[in-house]
Amino acid sequence: MKLLERALGLVAAVALFGMMALTFADVIGRKLAGGSIPGAVEVTELLMLTLIFTAIPLTSLHGEHIVFDLLDPLLPRGLKTFQHRLANVVCLGALLGAAWLVLGRAQRAAEYGDTTAQLGISLGHFYYATAALLVLCAVMHLVLAVRATPESDAFHLLAAEPHDD
Repeated sequence: MKLLERALGLVAAVALFGMMALTFADVIGRKLAGGSIPGAVEVTELLMLTLIFTAIPLTSLHGEHIVFDLLDPLLPRGLKTFQHRLANVVCLGALLGAAWLVLGRAQRAAEYGDTTAQLGISLGHFYYATAALLVLCAVMHLVLAVRATPESDAFHLLAAEPHDD
């Protein structure tokens, strides 16, 4: 699990740094050289896509989604377990549905040879990666649903693992 966390974190960090560096260079180019970097907007959009969809599994891995748990201390144990399972099954379904839609888009993009307008970067690979990351996140919620107990942290996959920060 740590290897996955580090890999996703590295990809997200590189994408964020790439967006920052490209935006900085683009602004400097516009101010000093009188023109933008060709395709900077397209690359920034693809880096944003990469950042968002690598961050979603990281968010699930760390249980950093917004959670309403005000009533948890008042709920009976059985209802609390059911609530944890239900919430994770709903997340699982939503993520698999989104992955299915993105996969359809990826297949169409690959079939039609969709590319970015200016640089001609193939979009199919990005869509396939997005679908795969959504499925990965869905699997995380499946694990959380299966191992839910009244004492478990309903949305924290790493809760049982020691943290070496």
